[in-house]
Amino acid sequence: MRFGTVAIVGRSNVGKSTFLNAVLGEPLAAVSPRPQTTRDPLLGVVNRPGAQIAFLDTPGIHKPRTELGRRMNAAAREAARGAEVVVLMTDVSSLVGSARDAAKNPLSEEDRALLDQIPSAQALLVVVNKIDLLKDKSRLLPMMAAIREVRAAAPCIPVSALTGDGVARILDEIEALVPEGPAGYDTATLTDRSTAFFVKEYIREQALLSARSEVPHAVAVSVEKFVETRRMVVIKATIHVEKPGQRTILVGRAGSKIKEIGTLARKRIERLVDQKVHLELFVRVTPRWKDVPRQLAELGYEAPGRPGRSASGAS
Repeated sequence: MRFGTVAIVGRSNVGKSTFLNAVLGEPLAAVSPRPQTTRDPLLGVVNRPGAQIAFLDTPGIHKPRTELGRRMNAAAREAARGAEVVVLMTDVSSLVGSARDAAKNPLSEEDRALLDQIPSAQALLVVVNKIDLLKDKSRLLPMMAAIREVRAAAPCIPVSALTGDGVARILDEIEALVPEGPAGYDTATLTDRSTAFFVKEYIREQALLSARSEVPHAVAVSVEKFVETRRMVVIKATIHVEKPGQRTILVGRAGSKIKEIGTLARKRIERLVDQKVHLELFVRVTPRWKDVPRQLAELGYEAPGRPGRSASGAS
């Protein structure tokens, strides 16, 4: 039997959460086209005949402009330091343009820096995601050669997390890298996060998918009421934004946008809890919440290493 923790790290928007959902076979993680959708490390447990693999999806590493951004970067790096294996994920975005540009700069400076930051003694697997966007797969060769120049011993696997192409091979590679040992979790465990955590994530996910480009980074969610009865789950939650104009966008004309967000989030939550859900949503202006430590803590974004960051009990 083998068991190990695997941190999925990389730049924002390279498909880390989509990859986690692919290996789990469940749409556990919130996903959107917006950068920095993931704000907290998320555990997802995969059980195989000869191994149990505990994946940690992490926030995308980026140049932070807020205290929230700094905490997200710190959380990702902390997860990588504590893992037996690191999956460094990049994508083919630099290869989609002209062939000349792709050959000239096949690997971004951000990816080179991330590769350099992973200790040489730590088990590493490099994943090049979104290959479904490439008609000419030969364009991958310069990127893979550039990766091997930096970390020659690390396996480098092209995949499409969206279609599942290459995901099984990654699981095989990881199983060979994790150490021998007993399973760390009960086989029925999918994650250690609470249902309330996913309620916040799925509401925020729908807000990100529905809002204009200036709104998503300003959105946070708090849950004021979560009551389970025999008939249904009753939830009252607040979507926090930083400016009155952002609130106007999320509410929409005559409340049309917030009703749409609520309907889609409710359906997502009902699939999670396998029960009827009554969801009430409110939108509140909470100025500068991304930079105020007290408000960050109240919204669940504790600094890495402090108690209260993660919740338990969901499976």
